[in-house]
Amino acid sequence: MDQLQSLDSMEGLVLVEETATPRGFARLPKGDLIYAVYPGLLVAATIGLASTWLATRYDAPVMLFALLLGMAFHFLHEDGRCLAGIEFASRTVLRIGVALLGVRITLDQLAGLGTAPVVIVLGGVATTIFLGWAFARALRLHPTFGVLSGGAVAICGASAALAIASVLPKSSRLEADTILTVVLVTAFSTVAMVVYPIFAESFGMSHATAGIFLGGTIHDVAQVVGAGYTISDETGEIATYVKLLRVAMLLPVVFIIAAVVSSTSGPVGEKRVQIPYFLIGFAVLVLVNSTGTIPEDIRTVTADASRWFLVTAIAALGMKTSLRQVFAVGWKPIGLVAVETGWIFVFVVAGIYLLA
Repeated sequence: MDQLQSLDSMEGLVLVEETATPRGFARLPKGDLIYAVYPGLLVAATIGLASTWLATRYDAPVMLFALLLGMAFHFLHEDGRCLAGIEFASRTVLRIGVALLGVRITLDQLAGLGTAPVVIVLGGVATTIFLGWAFARALRLHPTFGVLSGGAVAICGASAALAIASVLPKSSRLEADTILTVVLVTAFSTVAMVVYPIFAESFGMSHATAGIFLGGTIHDVAQVVGAGYTISDETGEIATYVKLLRVAMLLPVVFIIAAVVSSTSGPVGEKRVQIPYFLIGFAVLVLVNSTGTIPEDIRTVTADASRWFLVTAIAALGMKTSLRQVFAVGWKPIGLVAVETGWIFVFVVAGIYLLA
């Protein structure tokens, strides 16, 4: 049961200590939810505000400040009163922020990137999942962990791991492997968020090329956004587009895995795969923005709101990061995720210089 509760918490669904909702909150729409999430959400927003001030004061990346300050407050993620709000900020607030980024992008901008990002994403996703499965067998780990970790690295981190797990045969091993995958992939993605922008600038990548690189290699949406906007707005926008191409691969990959599992071991269960609605929202806003019908004032306000949502989500993500958990699992799982991360890094860089 503890494992299931931990697994649910990865998607922002946590069991908090049941306390009576104060009368003032009870009178509000969704008062119970507001009462549950506001402490953690308020802490994340406060860290985001402090990060913004520091970034302005010292002319440094706000996303990096938010991540590091959030990690300093990791102990709050272990406290029941703040847990629900931190999970809410790192998932729901993040997805709203990503969806609102659509007001900053047009179809003309995307068309200017050409077909190279699409080819790179398709090849990277397919080969990384296969590599995860193959190396898991070579390291004598369960193939399930290879598929889960490969899918998480290739597509969109924790969300991909949970979606893939939903169509695999249920077992205690699956639950443990899923939790381990989420912890490791989040840690590697956090490191990549800090290191990869330095790599891109050190090798003189243009803003567009850096966006393709960051969007094609970093695992979680939050860290892609954070890393991209660390370099420039243009890099952040392109990185988000490329990353969302990877997110769009989630449904076909999950359905293919479900079909393979079903053909070899019978029905995989009744749990349905969740549609990434934030991706749909992002696409709709891009289409509407491309028509030029959104007034400039509304575009500016929406873009600013998106930035605030994302800084708050990055702070919450930092509070969720526990390096102690990562180093407690042994070298083989860490080695496998490291190989997958290294492979998609090499694949994308090679693709950029061969195709872009």
